[in-house]
Amino acid sequence: MPSTAEELDRKTFFYNMLVPVMNKSSYKNHKHCSSNGLNVGMYLLFIKPEIKTPSGLQARPVLTSYYKSEQFKNRPFNKYNVITSPNDAILCEDSQQSMYCQLLCGLVQRSHVLRLGAIFASAFLRAVKFLENHFTELCADIRTGTVASWITDSGCRDSVLSILNGPNQELADEIEALFNAKSREGILKRVWPKTKYIEVIVTGSMAQYIPTLEFYSGGLPLVSVMYASSECFFGLNINPLCKPSDVSYTLLPNMAYFEFLPVDDKSHEETQLESHRIVDLVNVEIGRYYELIITTFAGQYRVGDILKVTGFHNKAPQFSFVERRNVVLSIDTDKTSEEDLMKAVTQAKLIHLQGLLLTEYTSYADTSSIPGHYVLFWELKPRYDNDPPMLDKKMMEDCCSEVEDCLDYVYRRCRNKDGSIGALEMRVVSLGTFDALMDFSISQGSSVNQYKTPRCVKSGGALQILDSRVIGKFFTKRVPQWEPLGLDS
Repeated sequence: MPSTAEELDRKTFFYNMLVPVMNKSSYKNHKHCSSNGLNVGMYLLFIKPEIKTPSGLQARPVLTSYYKSEQFKNRPFNKYNVITSPNDAILCEDSQQSMYCQLLCGLVQRSHVLRLGAIFASAFLRAVKFLENHFTELCADIRTGTVASWITDSGCRDSVLSILNGPNQELADEIEALFNAKSREGILKRVWPKTKYIEVIVTGSMAQYIPTLEFYSGGLPLVSVMYASSECFFGLNINPLCKPSDVSYTLLPNMAYFEFLPVDDKSHEETQLESHRIVDLVNVEIGRYYELIITTFAGQYRVGDILKVTGFHNKAPQFSFVERRNVVLSIDTDKTSEEDLMKAVTQAKLIHLQGLLLTEYTSYADTSSIPGHYVLFWELKPRYDNDPPMLDKKMMEDCCSEVEDCLDYVYRRCRNKDGSIGALEMRVVSLGTFDALMDFSISQGSSVNQYKTPRCVKSGGALQILDSRVIGKFFTKRVPQWEPLGLDS
């Protein structure tokens, strides 16, 4: 979608509000500034690949567009919003080199860091895992005052060397000792002892990462300040120190014209209303659910987000994010719908499943490891008898690969380019498992007549039933094919 200079100015204004909102919320406990008067954050920012349209315009993700803008690159110094990462490290197109250099800068400046974060919880945890795997090499660079030889981006090397400013044996030994301790629980608080909070989006599909964040954070508050999407930056959480489950956002009317389509409180399906019943921002009702519609200078968009009105700040309504419509699986920036999943599963079984029938399936977004990955539960039956299925390892791995190949561009980019999603896993369950799943759902109050197999399970009893009946596990052995879109080809 088109972006103008005025739009980038509004986004800059939006970002500049984040720290003041945080300071106002925590003023009674003192402002978040260090002894030198600076609010320093290790805030990890990354760019994505971009393409060129037939007319020669650059097309790229919204955050990449902002980070490459003059508004970001030439932003004025703001002592309340200093980040440890140099621009050259942020703008490095190799995500591994970028992550290494940003973490190295954050470690060197650990005594000044008051806040940690990234845009999404998934990206932040991916960086934490990277830090766990590379702390020895990072400490070696701090000890010698050099940068690893595999960092070949000249901008990254030069900017990081200027921050390293020579060897620091004492700092390297101290950090290395922290990572060599028996447990990594609370490691973030120990490595950055002055940190007051972790700022990441933990609403919607990102809520699945809260337990892992809490493990690493050592009790630091998880702060979700902003609500934004590719279409628009929507609003702020003006009570950022609330629990993640209590986050509500106040929409900023200078960012877009907001309208709301009423949806059913239970099914979140659009209610049968005339078009004139679309509701303006000032007319929403507390407790009701709405789908967000926005109008910007670029156009009008049904965002697909389902919001619930939770209250008012003065006369401005506040909303909690409920879900993204039609999305069943999400690990990072991927959004896989029930239809996408069905098409991929259908293609895999038609091409690779020989001698077996797929009787039922469901899925699960497993974030217990980093990076998270998709898990498919398949119930298979031999075509010609009722014996337990004979599972050919290569055939099942080919099914896994076919599913990944059929998923959308963003998923394949996350797997192939970004490494932000792990290999797809298939867990084959015994015959009768989905009957047991139905019995469980009915025991919890579902109607026999209206029961439908869920195409995604979240956790709890349903997941326990599925996992207790697994008879085989298989993983994709290769990453799916991906290459930048060539719109001019």
